[in-house]
Amino acid sequence: MDYKNLVILGTSHIAKQSLKEVRESIKKEKPSIIALELDKSRMHALMSNAPKKVQWRNIRSIGLKAFIFSLIGAWAEKKLGKLVGVAPGSEMKLAIKLAKKEKIEIAMIDQDIAITLKRLSESITWREKWNFFADIAKALFRKKAEIEFDLSTVPDKEIIDKMVGKVRERYPSIYNVLIKERNTFIANNLRNLMLSRPDKKILAIVGAGHVDEVTANLKANDESEISYRFSIG
Repeated sequence: MDYKNLVILGTSHIAKQSLKEVRESIKKEKPSIIALELDKSRMHALMSNAPKKVQWRNIRSIGLKAFIFSLIGAWAEKKLGKLVGVAPGSEMKLAIKLAKKEKIEIAMIDQDIAITLKRLSESITWREKWNFFADIAKALFRKKAEIEFDLSTVPDKEIIDKMVGKVRERYPSIYNVLIKERNTFIANNLRNLMLSRPDKKILAIVGAGHVDEVTANLKANDESEISYRFSIG
């Protein structure tokens, strides 16, 4: 998606296709700034070579419900990554390495993960927790996936819309915190970056499920004042 001095690339965090597209987009677009769907702590964790350990002390700051949810999510993403041979977040890691190699500025445009998880812990309902375990049980006995797609590629728009719609229907709090609120945050940071650096080409790399709403937010509030901050590293 091209908009003014911004190009948005939608990726899947475990798709081989995304690695190819990140490399090709940086080569083709020659951006001055690469904006990533990361915050400082996630970027540090992604680039660290140290073994990943469970941070039990985080329970106090983000809440038990969000802590358990994050563990399950990380486990599931890791399992899926092993199926396709791509570690979660590999496309972001590649973008960072290429940016450093080509001396391209990096902007981290996502909300702090601790804030997101704390908001999730405060918002998730008992009904959603019940739906979560019910859906896991159904998946164990279902022979065919409800929504099928190739994990090694980025899902097309129709599949993304179905998946996002399913989350919005079954898990409204999770949708609001993990998708809608972050889309607003990311869009505002991108707009701030575009307005402050109008002469620089920006390549934003975000999960494919964020692209449509981030783009809509950018266009709908193009002249709004921006209060969100972005960090450049």
